[in-house]
Amino acid sequence: MNTRHCGLDEVKQRILEFLAAKTLRGTVQARILIVDDEEIARTNMEHVLLKDGYSCFPASNGLDALEILSSGDIDLVITDLKMDRMDGMELLGHINRVSPETPVVMVTGFATVNSAVEALKRGAAHYLGKPLNLDELRKTVKEVLEKRLMTEMGKGPILCFTGPPGTGKTSVGKAIAEALNHHFVRMSLAGLRDEAELRGHRRTYVGAMPGRIITELKRVGVNNPVFMLDEIDKIGQDFRGDPASVLLEVLDPEQNVKFMDHYLDLPFDLSKIMFVATANDLSRLPGPLLDRMEIVEFSGYTEREKREIARQFMIPRQLKATGLNRADIQFSDDAVSRIINDYTRESGLRGLEREIANICRKLALVYLNSDGKDELLNIDGEVIRGFLGPRKYHREAAGVCNRLGITTGLVWTEVGGEIISVESALMPGTGHLILTGSLGEVLRESAQAALSLIRSRTGEYGVPDDFFKASDLHIHLPSGAVSKDGPSAGITIFAALLSLLTGRVARADTAMTGEMTLSGRILPISGIREKLLAAQRAGISRVLLPEANRDEVEILSDDVKEGLEIILVRVVDEIIEHVLAES
Repeated sequence: MNTRHCGLDEVKQRILEFLAAKTLRGTVQARILIVDDEEIARTNMEHVLLKDGYSCFPASNGLDALEILSSGDIDLVITDLKMDRMDGMELLGHINRVSPETPVVMVTGFATVNSAVEALKRGAAHYLGKPLNLDELRKTVKEVLEKRLMTEMGKGPILCFTGPPGTGKTSVGKAIAEALNHHFVRMSLAGLRDEAELRGHRRTYVGAMPGRIITELKRVGVNNPVFMLDEIDKIGQDFRGDPASVLLEVLDPEQNVKFMDHYLDLPFDLSKIMFVATANDLSRLPGPLLDRMEIVEFSGYTEREKREIARQFMIPRQLKATGLNRADIQFSDDAVSRIINDYTRESGLRGLEREIANICRKLALVYLNSDGKDELLNIDGEVIRGFLGPRKYHREAAGVCNRLGITTGLVWTEVGGEIISVESALMPGTGHLILTGSLGEVLRESAQAALSLIRSRTGEYGVPDDFFKASDLHIHLPSGAVSKDGPSAGITIFAALLSLLTGRVARADTAMTGEMTLSGRILPISGIREKLLAAQRAGISRVLLPEANRDEVEILSDDVKEGLEIILVRVVDEIIEHVLAES
């Protein structure tokens, strides 16, 4: 996986743990219960299976076998059909009730077609006749245990990769398939609205066909691929059904053993498939579906990681795609840094690769126009501007001067961390709080709580008691076309209001994030890594975070915190000295 992906250390560690558990499960010594009232037959079977590396537990009748079953985990039961006190059929019935996942191999000297059919109908995994062929027994035991192992390995947690676009979720899924030496199947669920596309159409319909899951399995020709359900959060829902409800059965290890495709009209075993889902925004997923998956978060890349990815993967790939000689053209570190900082602002890598591809195409044109004589061998920072034009993004947050009533906050979106300005204004009025900027209900309540806290402590903050009687307060969050919600802007709004009402300017090089209560406590928030990366991209030098997030901050890598002074605060009073400067 390291040969394809730079960074993502936590994701790689989690996937390696996942694969290690599956691999180690296959090495566990199987425990076999041998039930036969003939000591010679019991001893012969035990001798052969011990030589094959299995752990054996002999029992002379069904009652003894039930005691062993209740006291330990048994992987396979081999039982005689005719025994005293409790015969094999009765024992099979007990096993089906108390441990239905344990396979049973029936052995008898009274083998008939009817008895074999009856045993298989009652749930036996296999049927062998006496005199017993020990080689056939060994082969049967191996096949039954391998089948059970495959089923158990397929019942592991369903991984759901979540994070901003372009962070490598799909490519990591491909790497998992390569590591396991399994086929890889990717099925995009974006815009899927008809549940029949997953479950198939009944044959009574004209043009009926199997669902996409069965169709993909038929295409690859195996029943145990790594199956990626891409963009699972973008499933639609209308009068044709709810496709997300079908996934409840597909992703539940207890149900997908007998998945029903309407076209096949027969149970199909999906338990051998390793399902991996991807999503940008988990809030769009139904709770029951989310509960069936284990979340693996893909955070944004640091500038150092982007530089390494660009040099190792993107630049060679785009030079090859445009027919240029990779050995003759070198991109300097300054050139790559300029592309990252001046022409992209994202958590992922798609925009970065587009800009590199754009440069490579222009290089190819220059090469052709000069008939191959005037090659640009070294691409530095000055050349980049000539190829890509004026820079698209400016680090304006660190460049503007301190302003009255304007503070900078850090927020998380489905495309990664972003910075956001909170602007406030005071005007003559009748005591109204005006909120604009396409704000959600939670954000509006945060603004109301910040104002109420200031009004309850006017004496402490040096604010006139009657400031709200003859004035209106207006709070605005720019980019009004973008919907905004969440509690983490609480302390940012509080700092903007306090700056406005006290006449102390707010520092432009400082950003903050945290939820505040009406009593002034600062509560923990999520998305710390993405928000710190957004602060780096914007040129912020100081960041205020909740003290409750200390553990999460301490485990972050140094390059995430590089260039940032991180200050942890418990209550809103602590932020005043760090954010507000003397006017």
